[in-house]
Amino acid sequence: MSLSVDLESISEATSGAIGSVVSTTILYPLDTCKAKYQAEIRAHGRRRYKNLSDVLWEAISNKQVLSLYQGLGTKNVQSFIAQFVYFYGYSYFKRLYLEKTGSKSIGTKANLVLAAAAGACTAIVTQPLDTASSRMQTTAFGKSKGLWETLTEGSWSDAYDGLGISLLLTSNPAIQYTVFDQLKVRLLKQKQNKMETGSSPEALSAFSAFILGALSKSIATVLTYPAIRCKVMIQAADTNDDVDKKSNRKSRKTVSSVLRAIWQQEGALGFFKGLKAQILKTVLSSALLLMIKEKISATTWVLVLAVSRYLLLKPSRLKST
Repeated sequence: MSLSVDLESISEATSGAIGSVVSTTILYPLDTCKAKYQAEIRAHGRRRYKNLSDVLWEAISNKQVLSLYQGLGTKNVQSFIAQFVYFYGYSYFKRLYLEKTGSKSIGTKANLVLAAAAGACTAIVTQPLDTASSRMQTTAFGKSKGLWETLTEGSWSDAYDGLGISLLLTSNPAIQYTVFDQLKVRLLKQKQNKMETGSSPEALSAFSAFILGALSKSIATVLTYPAIRCKVMIQAADTNDDVDKKSNRKSRKTVSSVLRAIWQQEGALGFFKGLKAQILKTVLSSALLLMIKEKISATTWVLVLAVSRYLLLKPSRLKST
């Protein structure tokens, strides 16, 4: 593969990662409330949080508002690495596919496979950070531990809690970005048809990118939500102070026991508890990410080219001196 292809993949990955960090930071308090709400399961017919707003009110009433940001640093590191790996892999796989097949475009099925492959790579690389950030978010307000302490409080296998579901959930971004790309192509084609022949289609506007991002993420979230809630519960910090806490931990951390607990305590609707909060957070996050990525991708491409040229020319300059 040519250098330009790799540089373009790096540009896509960098702009996507920056967009992820910005959107994660802006929406982090909502994400913390959502995670704590999703992680709770009704016990003995009672719930601590009846609504998402109850989590926010608990933080305010206990004067722990800043605790809504517990784990933000870990989450940002995880988001940056995850989105960089994902966008680089997704862009690289797409270009490799086009080069090997000689096709001019990628069909929906191939796009899903490529997106899922990129998602699988991302899940494996970032799972320990993902688990740590989930535990830090769901820990009682004001009692969150540091990253290293969170990662090392159990075995290394515990750091990969939920990896199976994470791999399953690669279908989520696969669906999202496939829908987004297909809608984007259609929208740009419509714009190109309205322009003079030979003109290049303009980039998506911030508003268009936001709308397409929101729509694509909504579809992906609804289709995969039961698995999303199970993953949050598996990765959540233990808040049970009962004597049999340790004996319950292992059974509660398995997919089958989590599914059984939700079914027995909350019924079928329990699998969709927190869906509105999940859609609100993920749609806003993904829409902001894609909007930011679209707006900074051109600048990022220029910077990547400038850095690469500098690095390529530097050895010759050193020799000349």
